[in-house]
Amino acid sequence: PAAPKGDVSVKDASLYEALGVDPGASDAQIKKAYYKKALKCHPDKNPDNPEAAAEFQKIGAAYQVLGEPKSRKTYDEKGLSGV
Repeated sequence: PAAPKGDVSVKDASLYEALGVDPGASDAQIKKAYYKKALKCHPDKNPDNPEAAAEFQKIGAAYQVLGEPKSRKTYDEKGLSGV
């Protein structure tokens, strides 16, 4: 995969941070990180933990952008405002 164009700033790395991966991570690494985190904080496994539910939503939103190559490229180039 090609490297993102331009520099990915710290604030733009927030979706990558949510999944615990680097901006240069492969699609497979992003998918693996999402599933690993989703299993840990899934609301069904943590029914009385609102923090886990919030984390689950956060990683879901991150994966929705980073898990799709076209939206990931847009995010890498323009940040959250581009998606």
